[in-house]
Amino acid sequence: MLARVAERLYWAARYLERAENTSRLIGVYDNLLFDLPKDLLDISWFNLIELNSSAETFNRRYKVRSERNIVKFLVSDPDNPSSIAASVRAVRENLRTTRDVIPPAAWEQVNELFIYVNKHSRDGLLRARRHEFLTEIIERSQSLNGLLHGSLIRDEAWQFIKLGRNIERADMTTRILDAGAAVLENTKVFETSNPAQVIWGNVLRSIDAYMSYRRAVKSTVRGSDVARFLLDEELLPRSVAYCSRQICQAATNLSQVSGRKSPVNTDKLPKYIIEKEGDLGADFRSYLNELQLAIAAIHVQICQTWFPHD
Repeated sequence: MLARVAERLYWAARYLERAENTSRLIGVYDNLLFDLPKDLLDISWFNLIELNSSAETFNRRYKVRSERNIVKFLVSDPDNPSSIAASVRAVRENLRTTRDVIPPAAWEQVNELFIYVNKHSRDGLLRARRHEFLTEIIERSQSLNGLLHGSLIRDEAWQFIKLGRNIERADMTTRILDAGAAVLENTKVFETSNPAQVIWGNVLRSIDAYMSYRRAVKSTVRGSDVARFLLDEELLPRSVAYCSRQICQAATNLSQVSGRKSPVNTDKLPKYIIEKEGDLGADFRSYLNELQLAIAAIHVQICQTWFPHD
């Protein structure tokens, strides 16, 4: 397979996952606006910008850190390469140039997703319509992922898609966890309420993992258990541990085909011991940042091995 084709498939998978998970990330905060009393919550939407390492880009574009400006930046801003609209556009462009290795139905679904975002992105700015818009992006992204999963043979094309999807998914899971930890830092705790349970419950629901958590952990929702579940649960498709294993498998398969040594060693990803709720403070957020840097380093190794540029 040509390196440029492999690279486009890898990035198409990453951007598709990014569009879906950015929708989930916004949904965490959006749902908390309805689930927590206003006197308990002083939510800072700018946390979402910082979680995505986009503060510099945002500050160049906007003078006011309002909810509307931040959501617009994340949903439809063409100058934000990680916005939902920009990500979907990147998916379409990367798959347009690799149409000979994807099912025709996948190309049709990409176009439908692209048209939907262009037509309805303004809905994402309105609280009354935001949930419907975000849900539609998630469902359409899952439909496209499901089509690729069920129709592609497991050759090099599939392995590069698998690499891209799981690199992005692992990274975004850490950011969704960080979103929960950030909200918790700014939330008042009263004896008559348990905002932590609401916050972490929303984190689980945002990635459709609530029922899986209840089945696997068999306890009430506690932040320490949620963090361990999303980081270490080997059987959860969105956990960092599961994604790490998928990345290693794809890299090993590609190495066997290409004859190049696999550059991936997820055993070196940093670990963090979580014992109780109080462990999810500043040190935990620093750890998540360290984990994101380690995942980014794996991405660099993948690019240097399979996508060399002169």
